[in-house]
Amino acid sequence: METTTLFKTELLQVADAVAREKSIERDEVLDAMEQAISKAGRAKYGHEHDIRAEIDRSNGEVHLRRYREVTDEMENEFTQILTTDARALRDGIEPGEFVIEELPPIDLGRIAAQTAKQVIVQKVREAERARQYKEYEGRVGEVVNGIVKRNEFGNVTVDLGRAEAMMRRDETLPRESFRTGDRVRAYIYDVREETRGPQIFLSRTHPQFMAKLFSQEVPEIYDGIIEIKSVARDPGSRAKIAVLSYDNSIDPVGACVGMRGSRVQAVVSELQGEKIDIIPWSEDTATFVVNALAPAEVSKVVLDEEQNRIEVVVPDDQLSLAIGRRGQNVRLASMLTGWDIDILTEDEESRRRQEELKQRSQTFMDALDVDDVIAHLLVAEGFTTIEQVGFVPIAELAEIEGFDEEISEELRARARNYLEETERVNDEKRRELGVSEDVAGVAGLAPAMLVTLGESGVKTLDDLADLDSVELCIILSSSGVSPDAIDGLSEEDLAAALKTSQVTEEEANAIIMAARAHWFDQDGSSEDAGAAADDGGADQGAAGSEETKSDA
Repeated sequence: METTTLFKTELLQVADAVAREKSIERDEVLDAMEQAISKAGRAKYGHEHDIRAEIDRSNGEVHLRRYREVTDEMENEFTQILTTDARALRDGIEPGEFVIEELPPIDLGRIAAQTAKQVIVQKVREAERARQYKEYEGRVGEVVNGIVKRNEFGNVTVDLGRAEAMMRRDETLPRESFRTGDRVRAYIYDVREETRGPQIFLSRTHPQFMAKLFSQEVPEIYDGIIEIKSVARDPGSRAKIAVLSYDNSIDPVGACVGMRGSRVQAVVSELQGEKIDIIPWSEDTATFVVNALAPAEVSKVVLDEEQNRIEVVVPDDQLSLAIGRRGQNVRLASMLTGWDIDILTEDEESRRRQEELKQRSQTFMDALDVDDVIAHLLVAEGFTTIEQVGFVPIAELAEIEGFDEEISEELRARARNYLEETERVNDEKRRELGVSEDVAGVAGLAPAMLVTLGESGVKTLDDLADLDSVELCIILSSSGVSPDAIDGLSEEDLAAALKTSQVTEEEANAIIMAARAHWFDQDGSSEDAGAAADDGGADQGAAGSEETKSDA
């Protein structure tokens, strides 16, 4: 075929056909062709030249031109021309402009044509990838339908029509297998632009896949009358979904279940028989947790907002149901609510409470030198520490049955004497251990804590400042865990150790920042360090207030 024919009418026809097939712009195809022809031109006239091709968008005519920049100082004779020489060719031309020379059309040989084809294919592929990424980056969170194209060792390639997507083995449901040609519905959870092109990742195990399926099956969710607040899944086995209705006349659970279970059954079928518990969401954390543990019955809940943990007491015969097979029920409830859940039977809780009452009563008997009757009365009224007895108003103590003002004053005086003596003993022990006065002056550290620090080898401000918040919490805990062993602890063991600490992580941070304040004195930043320490102290005070409120 003659070159002139190829480069005119058929050139535009080919560009139109490729643009339609690849769903990209016609100009992007023509740009790729221009680059290919430019490359072929440089191959003929020399790669050092600046040769550019331009295709007329109306008639397909190809113009091949050589560009040379006008300059006063020649650096490259192939791409530049001196101003004096340029003005001999065109009057009034200025440095920075270009001298453009028309070149005769080229006949593409076999090698040049092959090179041009490679360039065009590469540029068209890049344009197609850019189009795919732009189209699908905004579709993260959608459910799409596709056809299985390949299945390689469980990793499924899905044809979405205008792009291909990948669904890894761990994103498919257990015991689920796909063959080429199968239709599949999945959730787009990520779109990434990588070297090999945009990668679209699908999932059938993502919690939001279930939420989207319910949105498709339940019109009230689609319309916003019912909201899915949270979802927890053990893919292919069991799931929990919390729903809230903004219309008091509509039951969110009933709407999601549907007539004779038709709506929920449609979702269950899509998820290969995954059992789904639909529960009503509640702003009250305790109520929400009780709902989440269904079908188990709950007797009592105790919240620890500071540690984000909740203790649930269930009847003895409900323990296995609350925990579920291999801990599945309580694990899903924890994921759904965002709280760590500890489950106790009524017998276990009763024994533990009796043990706590016994320990507190013994503490009051030893510290206040009173009999068990008075100690039990104090415990029954909610007193947990000697400090509470020492600084409670006399009137509150006198309100306890059997107490009068004289007994109340005596108890408070004994409590304060005990606290003063304990502080004196701890202060002496702290000095014996070599804990410096600077450390003793750090806000937030009680005398007993200073003794514990000294026993752990923390004796100077630098020793204290070198710790991180977790290490300080562990040192001040009753867990018996060494700070050196923190790295080897599991998350559960670390959380249990932190739970017994005398300070929270926020309080520990404030203490450490106060200890580090002297580091900044040398470079004039002591005010900033002091501000950080004050903020930490404020956080500590707030945390202490919350703790007292929780105890009360």
